[in-house]
Amino acid sequence: MKENTITNPRNEALEGGRSDDVAERIAQRALARRGAHYTSEVRALLDAALGVMRRCGTASRPRVADVVAAAGLSNEAFYRHFRSKDALVAALMEDGAERLCGYLAHQMAKEPTPEAKVRRWVEGILAQAVDEETAATTLAVMWNAGSVTEGFLAGPPTAAGVLATLLHTPYAQLGSQDPELDASLAAHATVGRLADHLWRRERPTAADVDHITRFVLRTVDQEVGP
Repeated sequence: MKENTITNPRNEALEGGRSDDVAERIAQRALARRGAHYTSEVRALLDAALGVMRRCGTASRPRVADVVAAAGLSNEAFYRHFRSKDALVAALMEDGAERLCGYLAHQMAKEPTPEAKVRRWVEGILAQAVDEETAATTLAVMWNAGSVTEGFLAGPPTAAGVLATLLHTPYAQLGSQDPELDASLAAHATVGRLADHLWRRERPTAADVDHITRFVLRTVDQEVGP
């Protein structure tokens, strides 16, 4: 009697490897569920760390136990994704920089000229010191990042390197001979000024935005030949 090719696992070759296809689909679904669960864990840890840091401010640095408790997870879950608290802080910096980059890119896209795009960029960064809650959170994360020893985007924990990428195109359009270097210098200067406002609890004004915008454009202006 001919065996049923649907239920007979020995007919893989006759069925063109369909049994392996089914096994792979089942395995992929399991991996996808695990991946979604792990993503949820990481997001919970990042959000919890942000909340704990905001509450602690610059008075104390939270412990792993504080973050785990706030996230409602276990130490095992924490160390599944982060090898240390430093790694968590570095991830927070990266996450915040990427979110700010997305916001700035959206705002810059509204402007028709490279000069206006640069101003929007400066304005968006300094805006982190305008809202009281945002300012307190940003300051707390930057303060905690000061103790980080693990790498952040292959370098020290700073958002300036990420934010600088948004200036590459406007600077090139303005005639910069080295857009990446000029953008990096502008980003470090602007983020440094943001840190000053945060520490002093001072809200930047329109005059501050104007001054910094002129400053970060001045280098490019000086490069343009006759």
